[in-house]
Amino acid sequence: MLENLINLVKKNAGDAVINNPSIPNEKNDVAIEDAGNSIISTLKNALSGGKINDVLGYFKNGGSGSNEIVKEATGNYAQDLQTKMGLNETEALDVANKVVPKTMNEMAGKAADPNDNSFNIQDIFNKLSDGKTSGLNVQAMINKFGDKDGDGDVDLQDLKSMFSGGSGSNLADKAKGFFS
Repeated sequence: MLENLINLVKKNAGDAVINNPSIPNEKNDVAIEDAGNSIISTLKNALSGGKINDVLGYFKNGGSGSNEIVKEATGNYAQDLQTKMGLNETEALDVANKVVPKTMNEMAGKAADPNDNSFNIQDIFNKLSDGKTSGLNVQAMINKFGDKDGDGDVDLQDLKSMFSGGSGSNLADKAKGFFS
């Protein structure tokens, strides 16, 4: 997954990184890898921080719409650019805004596309959870994800309701291990 993500970042880096005079050519690869790492670490932190509904919703929607996770990854990458590349805040935000949202939206779109196997949603979640989701059918979770309790929003209560009931106990047991 990381290799495919880095390739996607390279595709989107263009003028923002590769042709940017503020980033020395010998540091282009590092800047590209940092973008991929910022995306992965942001998604990992979101899952470990209990924001599974945000991550599932993001991938369910194929990356469309505004998303706090994308904003967070963009900010993390901008911070990395300031720290590691010496860019000022304005330059760093400009680069990050040109690279991260487009890359993440393409990744989510590819993950949602059954005809594109470059980003498999199960593989993504297995990588992000360090293998803890290997027993879960993440695609089925995404397909069922939505406002299950009818309160007008999608939250942890909706996720809990997906696992309630008689036949879901084995899946619920596996999910408990993932969330703990």
